[in-house]
Amino acid sequence: MKRDLVSTTTRWLSRGPAAAPRSLAERLDATLRREGEAMAPRALRRALEELSAVVDGRVSEVEAGRRAHALVQWYAGLDADERRDVWLLMCERFAPDPQKLNKARDRHQAAVGTADEAQAEVHLRRALVSPRARLLQRFSIDPDGMRFLVDLRAELLPHLKSHGWLLALEADLEQLFSTWFDVAFLELRRISWDSPASLIEKLIQYEAVHDIKSWADVKNRLDSDRRCYGFFHPRLPNTPLIFVEVALVDHVSEGIVPLLDEAALPGHIDKATTAIFYSISNTQSGLRGVSFGDSLIKRVVETLQDELPRLKVFATLSPIPGFRGWLAKNAQALIDRLDDKRQGELGRVLGSLPPTTGRFLSAAEEVGTLDAKSPVRQLLLSAAAEYLGKATHEGKPVDPVARFHLGNGARVERLNWAGDPSAKGLKQSYGLMVNYLYDLKRLDKHRSLLAEGKVAVSSSIEDLFIGK
Repeated sequence: MKRDLVSTTTRWLSRGPAAAPRSLAERLDATLRREGEAMAPRALRRALEELSAVVDGRVSEVEAGRRAHALVQWYAGLDADERRDVWLLMCERFAPDPQKLNKARDRHQAAVGTADEAQAEVHLRRALVSPRARLLQRFSIDPDGMRFLVDLRAELLPHLKSHGWLLALEADLEQLFSTWFDVAFLELRRISWDSPASLIEKLIQYEAVHDIKSWADVKNRLDSDRRCYGFFHPRLPNTPLIFVEVALVDHVSEGIVPLLDEAALPGHIDKATTAIFYSISNTQSGLRGVSFGDSLIKRVVETLQDELPRLKVFATLSPIPGFRGWLAKNAQALIDRLDDKRQGELGRVLGSLPPTTGRFLSAAEEVGTLDAKSPVRQLLLSAAAEYLGKATHEGKPVDPVARFHLGNGARVERLNWAGDPSAKGLKQSYGLMVNYLYDLKRLDKHRSLLAEGKVAVSSSIEDLFIGK
């Protein structure tokens, strides 16, 4: 007992009252692992050697791919803390050479406006290419490498805010993905009931807007009056990167329930005049920020027009995921903007003059009991119109779905009361849904408006604005 106490005290004194975390360089030079460190120094050095071997410029691409494959297999067996040590090695030990970078930058700055400017720019560009980017590129040689890199970025994205040192690695991955997943390299494929079961299972797995509840549900979404298309990459051949579900109907749909009704008979495809995009799902969180959704919609529109020339209207039936949270923060400001008449009508229904945020939000929970003349319902619709048509941040819509469709040139067309009465729909937006209209002749005009910080909306949405 006494000997144990002495040993513990000696260790405590040797480390001090609170040993500071060691830098990567200190850990690589050390012999023993400290408490709280994932990899032992020896394992850390070995990992660095293996990573360096992949990027070694003296080996062939084939050999580099073989080494990368071995590392992918080894990485799969690591726990979360050990994987963060690998990220740390990639970030710190494969960064650009600061001396070469400073020298190239000085040379370029001195050459600006001279005949040597172009050559100096080439040197600067080469200096900016980090060994880390070359390392990541060599992982892509391995058949499993693309999947590894996409999953790697998905793993590290949640840690960016708390671990700023990951930003450089994440930026390298995003830059590479923006090239590798350019739409020119993607294949548009229709997913049908005749597609392989493994692919349909992924459709069920990745559906992010309206959960697929059964095989009957998915069969309905792939029926003769429905279409589903996805973008595929040749290195991830059996996984749709993004997919869109389309209903072929004769009018702009007001609610999701009829579209998902498994008992409904298929519509007559030869009479369809309208294509409703009712679900768009990204499947790979590791590709966040890599934009190919707008190209997907354009390609799908072109494909549908070739197949069904009668189609003239292309619109969405979309959720409003950020509305409830936004309304909780802005309800009082909206109430204050109402004219005296509307404030009085609302206050009498709520039993509070002037009307208060708490009572309004409480009444809004009873959406199923609000008739068309209800002041609470009218204010909810006006608030949703304000949210979609005016609420922006840095010139972009605050709602993520609105940001996507409006950025593609669509217009906020119509709000639909009780469009999605599911628990998810009520939680997101009190059951409200919105149609975005893709007017093919005005897409560029609408994008230009958005670039000026203005949202393209229909007259019916304008009529809902408060104090218009």
